[in-house]
Amino acid sequence: MHFTVKQMTLCALCAALISVLSPLAIPLAGQVPISLATLAVMVAASLEGPFLSAVSVIIYIFLGIIGIPVFAGYSSGAAIAFGMSGGYIFGYIALAVCTGIAAEKCAAYQDPWKRRGVLFAGMVIGTAVLYFIGTVWFMRFTGMDLAALLGACVLPFLPGDFLKMVLTVVLYERLMPLVANLKR
Repeated sequence: MHFTVKQMTLCALCAALISVLSPLAIPLAGQVPISLATLAVMVAASLEGPFLSAVSVIIYIFLGIIGIPVFAGYSSGAAIAFGMSGGYIFGYIALAVCTGIAAEKCAAYQDPWKRRGVLFAGMVIGTAVLYFIGTVWFMRFTGMDLAALLGACVLPFLPGDFLKMVLTVVLYERLMPLVANLKR
């Protein structure tokens, strides 16, 4: 596939957005901190669509693996990406694809509430897939049972994820007219 200069620019900007926001984190008692990574991925995906946003997330992951401190808490390295919480990092790709697909479908609706609902549904599905990948990965490393794992790695994050989804819908509506030309 060939990228246009505009698409490469948008992809680079979104990879930078993810890389700048993802390190901002609040550590929890468990191994998975609350970070702005999911917000950054959802915003990027809503603006880029599924393919370009997946590329942006892969660039972000690559930057973290090679040692640039872009992961939660300004961490980096292959040990983080492939460690206990690495499934959540790689799950961002699924979140980006699901959100991006929903964002592309939004263009078909004139009614703003339908657009918002479609985008929100895509983010919910993407978040569920992200949690599935991350939780299975985390369980493999820790051997924790599912109930304990959901209590440590999923339930504490749901209220914040809901707020991030609402903010993403607002940002999508404000930013999409500005970046629509870059996607071509």
